[in-house]
Amino acid sequence: MSGSGPMNVFDIAGRAMSAQLVRLNATASNMANAGNVTGSAAEAYRAIKPVFQSVTDSPGVSTVKVANVVTTNAEPTKRHDPNHPLADANGDVWESAVDSNAEMVDMIETARMYQNNVQVLNTAKSLMLETIRIGK
Repeated sequence: MSGSGPMNVFDIAGRAMSAQLVRLNATASNMANAGNVTGSAAEAYRAIKPVFQSVTDSPGVSTVKVANVVTTNAEPTKRHDPNHPLADANGDVWESAVDSNAEMVDMIETARMYQNNVQVLNTAKSLMLETIRIGK
């Protein structure tokens, strides 16, 4: 899938890191919109999530890519707040459909997965350098 031949450890880890960056950007967007209110349920922000797809180059060699980014079907929370400037005729506003706690857990998990792939790259680099040293 890399274009010049079969995937290697650097391709695999690099693609995984790219997918995790998309996931982290989605989480950041969700966190930025948590607590936002609008005047209607249709306008309320709904959390977004990336959909990962496995990419297999050959048996035992696979990585991941982001196939799509979808909007969750969580419903915004209706709150009666007649003094809010965005309140509708009934005095209601809708708060974004974002679970801040779940987003924090997702952010921590994403950061750990990204760090794991950095460690894979560092290990591969160290092993390659050690192999070169042995050959000298």
